[in-house]
Amino acid sequence: MNYLDMLYRLAVSLWAGGNAIFSLMLTPILFKTEGRDIAARIVGNLFPAYFRWGLACGVIALICRLTGRGFDAKLPVILLVCMLAVTSFQAFYVEPHAAELKRQIGSFESSSKDHPLRKEFSKLHGVSAVCNLTVLAGGVLLVVLP
Repeated sequence: MNYLDMLYRLAVSLWAGGNAIFSLMLTPILFKTEGRDIAARIVGNLFPAYFRWGLACGVIALICRLTGRGFDAKLPVILLVCMLAVTSFQAFYVEPHAAELKRQIGSFESSSKDHPLRKEFSKLHGVSAVCNLTVLAGGVLLVVLP
């Protein structure tokens, strides 16, 4: 195994691992131990760094894969491009819109679940969750692929 392969596997593992820790551990713990508004503010403050981390790891992995092996194994390259597209969509569309909605809502604790902005936020949250799970599944697949 050469250095590019090792860096590729490290970048993919850090991306998928960071996603798993953030999505499956950190966020649920925050929402169990803190009030909804405080937990949402903390998670919202972490999102920009979380998405930059994913984009950086993805770009490094893609460059290593293309430089080291070119297009001989198309599936990993396709998966990386799709994962980067999903993460970019989250970083540059979903997260800014969700942050703006949160700002307009003010408090999730005192606003009604039937409020139109909360409903719109819930839809974006669902899209974001599907995106996160998609990226995580892609990362796990890339880690186990030979």
